[in-house]
Amino acid sequence: MALKPETRDRLKTVSTATLSTALFKRGLRNQFIQDVRPLNPSLPNMVGEAFTLRYIPAREDLNPITVFQDRSHPQRKAVEECPPGAVFVIDSRKDARAASAGSILVTRLMVRGVAGVVTDGGFRDSPEIAQLKIPAYHNRPSAPTNLTLHQAMDINVPIGCGDVPVFPGDVVVGDGEGVIVIPAGIADEIAAEAVEMTAFEDFVTEQVRNGRSILGLYPATDPQTKVDFEAWRKAKGR
Repeated sequence: MALKPETRDRLKTVSTATLSTALFKRGLRNQFIQDVRPLNPSLPNMVGEAFTLRYIPAREDLNPITVFQDRSHPQRKAVEECPPGAVFVIDSRKDARAASAGSILVTRLMVRGVAGVVTDGGFRDSPEIAQLKIPAYHNRPSAPTNLTLHQAMDINVPIGCGDVPVFPGDVVVGDGEGVIVIPAGIADEIAAEAVEMTAFEDFVTEQVRNGRSILGLYPATDPQTKVDFEAWRKAKGR
């Protein structure tokens, strides 16, 4: 099931925190990728379907620098095959001692129209990547080439990234806080609910800033809260 344009647009307006709560309501507690952060938190939300690359621990006799001359090398091949609008998600086994990729590969992804890139390892050339107009998330900077510790093995298979299962086609959303993975089959309903939740949270925030107690307001157990919210929403065009 392809990601609908309206679902993509909705997910660009909501936070990973709100999405986490919407997923928690459905029993999904482990969808926020652990220990990754944006290189440039000021970029808009990253939204796209997952396209994955899996690394295994490198074996020295199979991982010399000359492997990059092979056009079918899985890392290079994945960079050229990741679809425009997708998010490139890399399983680096939470090992940031060697880079998952560097600025040239991330630039290539950007030029090809990829929506973002995520690794539970690290990027080299991270200052340069932070200047690019593509959302990028990693654990920490890492200068050594990926060949030092990582061997690219599989393209677009189920992986683990930061302790989260990621299946190809899952919907990946990133913001200034981190990255969350939404199962593809419920992306539409999660996006719609998150937009509704965001409107209510914006109302609550305004009320709290104006001195109102959270009791009866958040959650909305006071009937007057619902009346006030509908009036606020009408006035705001939300």
